[in-house]
Amino acid sequence: MSAELTIALAKGRILDETLPLLARAGIVPNDDLSASRKLVFATNHDSIKLVLIRSADVPTYVQYGAADLGVAGKDVLLEHGGEGLYERLDLKISCCRLVTAGFVDRPLPRARLKVATKYPRITRKFFLEQGRQVELIKLYGSMELAPVVGLADIIVDLVDTGNTLKANGLETLEHIMNISSRLIVNRASLKMKNQAIKNLVDKIEQALES
Repeated sequence: MSAELTIALAKGRILDETLPLLARAGIVPNDDLSASRKLVFATNHDSIKLVLIRSADVPTYVQYGAADLGVAGKDVLLEHGGEGLYERLDLKISCCRLVTAGFVDRPLPRARLKVATKYPRITRKFFLEQGRQVELIKLYGSMELAPVVGLADIIVDLVDTGNTLKANGLETLEHIMNISSRLIVNRASLKMKNQAIKNLVDKIEQALES
């Protein structure tokens, strides 16, 4: 009998792109995740279940062993810090860019720059490497509003098409990094359930190649 595995999935765009990949790997939930209010889902494999949580919580669930594996964006992993995790595969889904953005025609202050973001850890590191002092303002959404109302000089946020920036009169100023979703594994699970995890990762890897 194979070891039971729990996979943590993030709600939203990542979920929409992860489910077809899992299906190609032969893993299909027994319920429609988008239509159900449940958070734990059985699959067509008795030994594999899925848990559906907020994107930012996926690394925490995997770190503490509440899930053996998870799918999370590289941005979320860097902000989390990666403790207790093993980043196994770049799934090349939910691709976007992490950038600084602001008003191109508005000069930035020479002194302390005010930066609004939900990624304080990544942002602090980015500006420290440039030797620039910044005041970080932590926000959880509607990032584009911050420069418009004068809360911040610039923002650090994920950009896909750039349409939301444009609609608010903002433009990309600096490219920080490309972002994609990764398959992560709990380090203890990797030791205790090595064969089961290896088999699952191999199937997902084959699905990626197909």
